[in-house]
Amino acid sequence: MPLRYAVTLPGPTGSHAPPRVVVVQATGEVSPDGEPVYTDAAGTLRVEVAHGVARPLDPAPGRHACLRALPMP
Repeated sequence: MPLRYAVTLPGPTGSHAPPRVVVVQATGEVSPDGEPVYTDAAGTLRVEVAHGVARPLDPAPGRHACLRALPMP
């Protein structure tokens, strides 16, 4: 299990803003689906990661449900 992932967050719809990459680290927790839980340094993005896909655990309106996650060394 990788300890860190780079998660790509798309820019706001219609803004033509570039995507933002956030590094998340393992928390040692497990999601209700049994997947490892990761969070960013601020604790504002909590995701479960499986098979290269990050799924937010606290989805907000307008936030994407599936995000690309790349393992980091």
